[in-house]
Order: sequence, then C-alpha cells, then structure tokens
Amino acid sequence: MNAPLMERYYNQRSARLTFRKTTEADIPAWSVFFIDNDRLHFLGMPLDGTPMELSAWWIHKQAERYRDTGFGHLAATLPSAGGLIGMAGVIPRDLDGETLYEVAYSLMPGYWGQGYGTEMAQQMKSWAFEHLPVEQVISIIHKDNLASQHVARKNGLLPWKETDYSGMPVVVYRGLR
Repeated sequence: MNAPLMERYYNQRSARLTFRKTTEADIPAWSVFFIDNDRLHFLGMPLDGTPMELSAWWIHKQAERYRDTGFGHLAATLPSAGGLIGMAGVIPRDLDGETLYEVAYSLMPGYWGQGYGTEMAQQMKSWAFEHLPVEQVISIIHKDNLASQHVARKNGLLPWKETDYSGMPVVVYRGLR
C-alpha cells in the first residue's frame, strides 16, 4: 500500500471519534476491555492470561498487521476526553480460500449501547469503499453474538453465509459497494 493512503487509514475521524494507530502506550488502557466483559469468547483469540497480557498480545498483533499488510485495528478515542473506548479497523482476511476485507471493531463494555460500535463500523466500511478497489466488505461474527449482528445490519451488511472461522461457528455478513 502506498504511504499517503495508509496515512489516511491511520488518521481517520467520524462524527464523534478519532482513530489512530495503536501503540504500546495503549496496553494499560486496553486491558480494561478484558475485565468483566462477557463477550470475550466471541473474539476467537486465546484468553489465557491476565488482562494486561491479553492487551499486550492484542496491541502487538496490530503492530504485526500494520507491518505485514498495512492494516489493523485502530484505537478509537473520544476527542473531548481523549480516552480509548475501542478498536476498529479494516482487516484482510482469508475466508474459505478468498482474501476479503473485514470491517471489525471491539468496544469497551462501558460504551456499549451508545451507538459507538455502529459509528466505528460505518466509518471503516466507508473508508474501505472510498479507498480500496473492493466491491464488498464483510464482518465475521460469532453466530451467538447478536449485538454485533445488529451492528452489522445497521451498517448495511446482510447475512451471506455460515462457516467456521478460528474454530468458531460464525455468520459472515457482507455489504456490497
């Protein structure tokens, strides 16, 4: 990917949020995501470790993605308070032998039900369709994660197929340009 395009990716804004690359400095703040969160089992990642260890794994995974593909989850912050409320991104995924771009997000439990998940997902979908030569985006959602399925629908994505992804039964939602 070219540098100007990636700079636009790494520095996005939506109506209420700013998005930026994650850094190691985000590890303590993101560790809160792994405390009292009854939706962690939907992530498809190993959950053995302390909240700080899980947060460090997540942040380091984004650094790998930035290096390897140019993409990854971005830190979503509230400009007014500056605090980290979640992560969102456009993630290249190999799904059933095809590379597709996933609109992905994770939100701190304290911010659920306030429209931030939908705002993050809509921003990433808009960015992908504006800047990438793709005709579709997807969201890979655990079949029991009804809240994220609701967000996908609000983002204009519809159920496309069911499959297994990262050892989990998922519904793949798809949105067309």
